[in-house]
Amino acid sequence: MTSTTDLAQTIEQPDADSAAGPSMTRLLRPHLRSFVAVALLQVIGALAGLAPLLAVVELGRTLLSPGPIDHTHVWTVVTAGAAGLLVRLLFTAASAGIGHLLDSRVQLTFRRQLAASLGHVPLGWFSRRRTGELAKVVNEDVSAVHPFIAHAPGELVAAFVVPLVSLIYLFTVDWRLTLITLIPVVLAIALVPLLMLPARTREQEAYDAAMGRIASSVVEFVQGISVVKAFGGGERAHRAFLTAADDFVSIFSRWVRGMSAVAAGMQLALSPPFVLLVVLIGGSALIASGGLAPADLLPFLLLGLGLTAPVAALGHGFDDLQSAGRAVGRIKDVLAVPPLPEPAHPRPPQGHRVELRDVRFAYDADHEVLRGIDLVLEPGTVTAVVGPSGSGKSTLVQLLPRFFDPTHGSVLLGGVDLREIGSRELYRRVSFVLQDVRLLHASVADNIALAMPQAGRDDVVRAARLAGIHDRVLRLPRGYDTVLGEETKLSGGEAQRISIARALLADAPILVLDEATSFADPQTEQAIRRALATLSGDRTIVVIAHRLETVADADTVVVLEDGAIVERGRPTDLLERGGRLAAFWRSRQSAEIETHGGVLRGDEPR
Repeated sequence: MTSTTDLAQTIEQPDADSAAGPSMTRLLRPHLRSFVAVALLQVIGALAGLAPLLAVVELGRTLLSPGPIDHTHVWTVVTAGAAGLLVRLLFTAASAGIGHLLDSRVQLTFRRQLAASLGHVPLGWFSRRRTGELAKVVNEDVSAVHPFIAHAPGELVAAFVVPLVSLIYLFTVDWRLTLITLIPVVLAIALVPLLMLPARTREQEAYDAAMGRIASSVVEFVQGISVVKAFGGGERAHRAFLTAADDFVSIFSRWVRGMSAVAAGMQLALSPPFVLLVVLIGGSALIASGGLAPADLLPFLLLGLGLTAPVAALGHGFDDLQSAGRAVGRIKDVLAVPPLPEPAHPRPPQGHRVELRDVRFAYDADHEVLRGIDLVLEPGTVTAVVGPSGSGKSTLVQLLPRFFDPTHGSVLLGGVDLREIGSRELYRRVSFVLQDVRLLHASVADNIALAMPQAGRDDVVRAARLAGIHDRVLRLPRGYDTVLGEETKLSGGEAQRISIARALLADAPILVLDEATSFADPQTEQAIRRALATLSGDRTIVVIAHRLETVADADTVVVLEDGAIVERGRPTDLLERGGRLAAFWRSRQSAEIETHGGVLRGDEPR
């Protein structure tokens, strides 16, 4: 059917067998029979819906004709009209029911495919995306397909079939009045190109982008409100949300102004009063001239309105098609993200020594974030990475769990390039804790045991004690069985300690801490440092450091500036040397004095 073909062409991916998974056409192919059934049932129902109108026309002619009334014919016409109405109700209900079931299956297929695809993309891809925008794709954009799947196929087909049958019938009555009856339809169709102007398209794209921004700001505002308020940033976060809302209102108002005149013109042209006025004027003129029998005006008054209703539905269906096309385009963009390449023949690493050899990395071709990094992380050591904002610290440590692959050079674990190690094996050996913590809507125990679901309660409690969160958990309504996000809310520092407990329980030989204690108070961070020192053994630990105590506890300090290592060595040696590390810490102390009125929060040298 036409609608199914259009849908397939609208959302088909360029390569049906691409690495991102099967194309949308292949995803929809199993549902082809359902699409055809929805369209056929809707067409039969729509055609049956003409029977009551034609029955009224025939009754009018019979009752207005001279001579005795044929009661048998009258009852036959009434019965046919009632039967047509019943058939319409049954078939349109069946079409709607199958269409909604089809929509549920298609949305489930899309969400499964998105989940499967997102489960294989590089983890670094998520760090470059706003949470709200990704949530909009998985939720709102998939749901936006609903009108097109559940309603548009049948309605669009019926919008062509019903007017065609009606026009054929009306032409057999009087071709002149048929052309007059088409005037409102022609006027409405003439306005359609104005809805497709480049300016309207740009406004619609801006509207969609603004919707994505406001969705992101809402998600981030709600998720981070406890943190930003704790650090006095509530006003800034609220201002960011209001800015996104004001931007959306401005774009929406501009979009409405551009569409309102054209939409109002189309609604006026297709409105029943205007159609009746045109038909009555044209029909009266023909009757007055003797060119039309009065009884023949009746079908035009009834079917003329039937001509405009499907055309109006066609306009709404076109809107649904455009909306679904844009939504599916965004779904395609997510599905097209290349998955993390897996080695054809994985090699197991020999030991836990990490080595970066002439590593370079760029998110885009215009700016290199890391430039020629050579670094060795020995087992049993703690390496602290420091540097100003934008120096490449997070990018550097995110290469170790393979959030990204270097654009040049290699990262080796146990003498094996990370690209030659299977992802399951890699994540068994590398554990990481990020600044932006995401906890599951599950119990505290399940969140801590995420990487080790088979862990016993004693192991979970031990990890929580080491992370300094055990006492806080005991104060929750049901202790370790308390469901996060439902029975309690945790602060940013508490969520980070849950994440650290999770990493400690995983007991991976390599631990990466990317600003993992940024929300922790000095006492909590000290407890975490003691835990890491206790667990170190032959574990390789790399941490982005912001406090001097963290640097002082490290075996090696690496100072980054503009994506390059400018200084490395033992912390005491570097501080005594008075080089980049000492200058960097003096600048941080000055910033702390300006921000906190001289309170350095434990950052002063010991």
